[in-house]
Amino acid sequence: MPRRITAIVTALVAIATLLTAPMTGVTSAAISGKDVTDAVGKRGILWKPCEEEPAVQCGTLAVPINWSRPNGPTVALALARRKATDPAARIGSLLTNPGGPGNSGVNDILRPSGFSEEVQRRFDIVGYDPRGVARSGSVTCTAATYNQMPYPVMTSQADYDRWVAFDRKLRADCRKLTGPLYDHLDSANVARDMDAIRSALGEAKLTSYGVSYGTLAQQMYAELFPNRIRAMVLDSNMDHSLNAKAFQVTEAAGVQDSFDEFVAWCQRDTGCVLHGRDIRALWKGLLEKAGRGELYWPGVTDRPVSAHNLLWLGVVLNEAPAWRLEAKVLLALTGGPVPDDMPGPPGNGPANGEFAELPTAILCEDFNLSLRNYSEYAEVMRSSNAVAPDMRYNPMPMGDMPICQGHPVNNPQHRLKYTGTAPLLVGTSKHDPDTPYEWSANVARQLGARATLLTYEGWGHGIYGMTECTTVAMDSYLISLTIPARGTRCPAEEPQG
Repeated sequence: MPRRITAIVTALVAIATLLTAPMTGVTSAAISGKDVTDAVGKRGILWKPCEEEPAVQCGTLAVPINWSRPNGPTVALALARRKATDPAARIGSLLTNPGGPGNSGVNDILRPSGFSEEVQRRFDIVGYDPRGVARSGSVTCTAATYNQMPYPVMTSQADYDRWVAFDRKLRADCRKLTGPLYDHLDSANVARDMDAIRSALGEAKLTSYGVSYGTLAQQMYAELFPNRIRAMVLDSNMDHSLNAKAFQVTEAAGVQDSFDEFVAWCQRDTGCVLHGRDIRALWKGLLEKAGRGELYWPGVTDRPVSAHNLLWLGVVLNEAPAWRLEAKVLLALTGGPVPDDMPGPPGNGPANGEFAELPTAILCEDFNLSLRNYSEYAEVMRSSNAVAPDMRYNPMPMGDMPICQGHPVNNPQHRLKYTGTAPLLVGTSKHDPDTPYEWSANVARQLGARATLLTYEGWGHGIYGMTECTTVAMDSYLISLTIPARGTRCPAEEPQG
């Protein structure tokens, strides 16, 4: 589930015209039943060179804000496409689903492709900003309200009550700026958008790759459109069957496991700048110093690093993983030399400017994370602490949970049900700080006999491109529909960066 890893939340202004334009050219007869997404897609996409990168094509597709009212107001989904490098060998379009929530699929396409040359040769690679994200009607709030957010860790019923009151204020503020799209951000709606994109691209069946939070929209697509799938790679999965406590506890166990792997690496690698040091004691000391408000990031003197934000280091620096950098950062925080590649302060800070984005609202509509009172919250925190003695909890979902208190949930947790015949490929690493291994294993079981689990025995988040083994397995499936043998495990390769 990795997302929002920068220190400052990007501020964007909602584009009201994208959210209110009525749909034209789709008759009531054309939008009946399951044909609604096909009919919307047949409106087509007008492609033109992207301003940021003329070698990439950009376009928009107008889809209903509320899919139960297909002739109602629309949101313009932003798309980007890199055409297949060998048109004679082209198979079709590959739709990619970005992580987050809040990551831009358009930005992914504007950058050099992370797909292999063979995939780029055989597919038009298409990315999009999901509804509520970036160019597709981003969830926008006033910075003045956003910056009143209480500290994310609660310690009393008064803290819980303060959060509940703030959440009502924040939702009203964000909905006023975002418009009615705010009520329809969940991944089931994104799945319907995906099917409209499939239709607009002229594909009879969908070929897709998704990573992290993007896998949730794919899972919903598999449920809603089981017979419209050609191939689907689900890389580092969300587990939509978990209640609030199980969600947080498994996340805590996952980030602790990644921290343990970092410590073990530093103990065996003499090139680690903390080799021979007691890293767990060093880390504990940093957390205690942050808890006292005495820890400052090198070069940042206007505010201390909170203990909650410090925990983000255990997430983002284990995603690649970037162990050598992680060790150098911890050494710098204890007074050692500051590396040239020192990142900015971890976690989320106050929003600059007039507006702030709130992609957490998407999570809140997909997962019921509401708790009855502080006592229930404290039990979730205690259980997380028990499985994560060093990391305590995963700051990403634990920081999101207070924002979701009392939030309407459109797409609540449930076990997956896939009735299609197309084989699906589920992939994950054994040591993932964001989406724990057991999440993908559970997703593969829930999807049933047509799903195959591909395990990378190593580390990090997102296994496509991680090693030749993982990449070849996924490429073979996307290109020739060759599924790996059940139980396939790709060997770990020691990170070099």
